[in-house]
This record gives sequence, structure tokens and C-alpha cells, in this order.
Amino acid sequence: MAELTMIQAINLALHQEMEQDNSVIVLGEDVGVDGGVFRVTDGLIEKFGKERVMDTPLAESAICGVAIGMAVKGLRPVCEIQFSGFSYMCMHQVENHAVRLRGRSGGRFHVPMVLRAPYGGGVRALEHHSESKEAYYAHTPGLKMVIPSRPRNARALLVSAIRDPDPVIFYEPKAVYRAFREEVPDEEEAFPLGKSEVVQEGKDLTIISYGAMMRPTLEAAAKLQESDGVEAEVIDLLTISPLDDEAVNQSVQKTGRAVIVHEAHRSFGPGAEVVARLVEKSFLYLQAPIARVTGFDVTIPLFQRENDYLPNVHRILRAARKTLEFVA
Repeated sequence: MAELTMIQAINLALHQEMEQDNSVIVLGEDVGVDGGVFRVTDGLIEKFGKERVMDTPLAESAICGVAIGMAVKGLRPVCEIQFSGFSYMCMHQVENHAVRLRGRSGGRFHVPMVLRAPYGGGVRALEHHSESKEAYYAHTPGLKMVIPSRPRNARALLVSAIRDPDPVIFYEPKAVYRAFREEVPDEEEAFPLGKSEVVQEGKDLTIISYGAMMRPTLEAAAKLQESDGVEAEVIDLLTISPLDDEAVNQSVQKTGRAVIVHEAHRSFGPGAEVVARLVEKSFLYLQAPIARVTGFDVTIPLFQRENDYLPNVHRILRAARKTLEFVA
């Protein structure tokens, strides 16, 4: 079992799925000869050839549109958008076509495509390179919105996304791309879409997060245990849509208190939907108001100020302690 970075784990998933299924096609800007801007697709064109690993023009709408056509005709395209901030050009194709074709055709056509895109801050990138706009896609019926948090689940989730009969948006937290290594099995592994993971069990407080924010969340949970004697249960959502509210509600019904952490903007963000599901199903179990630790309602600043925008351990600890101290 090798220790891999997230980039290597995603590359492994692509290699293995392309080996066993000739219908899997990779396309995007610089994914072939250059192996992708982050080298996620490194080595694919040498192994599978330019007919299955296609360098495209700098035209995101065309990349997505071509992928939809391929999917309708029986292929399983995995298209890469170099940064999620450039994926807005794909919204017309995704919303008007990819997610509607199954219903529009009465189930005769499916669109088994994956749109991969690195997202989020923390790497001192330029404007339009650090967005966290997963709510756009999670709000779109017929579309799955997946965000891994570490190498092993990135590999397992991408395998499931490629095999899914419907379109999947696969956001990759670039702050985690090379941040650490994790053991990833050599043999095939898949994790079901629409399911979250209890990363750490606890009884005093539930902390819910996903993507790059799992690392400060787990660090904050460790500090709560060490300094406050608090056992926090930590849940990694993994799939934003469909949302696994069953696991979240089960946890909060046990602990009675919840903190939600994400780097997306606060207003109308994924955390707001989690709060709504908790209020609908677990209101009578709550012992304190639900806290949110999020990005602010401003455009994510450039690298000089991006760390002031992103949630950190201090902000998570402050929200957790305030929630724990609340007495009705």
C-alpha cells in the first residue's frame, strides 16, 4: 500500500478506470502533453494515446459541451477545468443540457460525465483561481457535487464519479494537493456518492466540514480534547449534493451541539443547508444554537489577505467553545 499525495491518488484513479474501461476519456486544457497544470493527468497520454487523452483549446464551454456529446453517445468523459473560477463558462452547458437530458428524453439518454476542477484558497493564487462556489452546482437539480478531503477518499470518490450514470462536479481542494501523503490501496476502491464519513467519534459536540477545511477542523478537535477535555465528533460531508443529512442528524441528536466549517461564502452557502436540515429533523435535540465558521461575504482576497478570509483553527475553536458554553 503506497503513500500518495492527493494528486497521485487522483492520477491512480484515472489510470485504473481508463485501463479497465475503454469508454473513459480525459479532455481539457494541457491535460495531455503537459500532464495538466498541477500534473494530475501526468503519464496518461503516454499510456492511452491522444485519442483518449485530448488537449483542447482554451474554451471551457466547448470542453464541457464536447464532453456532454461524448457522454450521450456512450463514452465516459472526464473533463478538466484548470481552475474552478473558469468553470462559470460551463454553466450554460451544465444547467441547460447535462442535467436535463435524462428528463428531457424520458430516460433514453444519460450523461455519465465528470467535470474536475481544483478549487479553494490557501495557495497564494491569482484572481479567479481561489473561488469556492460549490453552492452553484449543489443548487442544480440532477447534478452531484463531490469534494474529497484527503488522498484516499479522493481516489475512491473519483472512481464512483466516473462510474455514475449522471453528471458529477468533482471539486479538488488544491491546498491539499501536495500537503500530505496517505496510504492508498493498490487494489480498486470506491466510496459511494451521497455518503458522508464519521472521521472521529465523540459525544460532546459535532463538527461538520469538508474539503481543505477538514485539516483545521481536525486540528481544532484535537486541541479541544487536549485543553478542554471535549470529545468532538467530526463528520466529513464528502458529497455536498446529495447531502447525507441522515449521518449529520444522527450525530447531532447524540451530541446536541453543532459547528459547521467551510471556506465558501457564509450567505446561502452549504452550511446554511446543513443548518436547515438539522433544524427540520433535530431541533428538539439541540442544546445550543448551531455555529458556522465560513469564508466572508466578499470576493476572496488576493494572497496578501487570503489567510484572513479562510477559516482557521482559532476561529473554529472560538465557535466550538461558545457553543459548548451556551446554557439555555
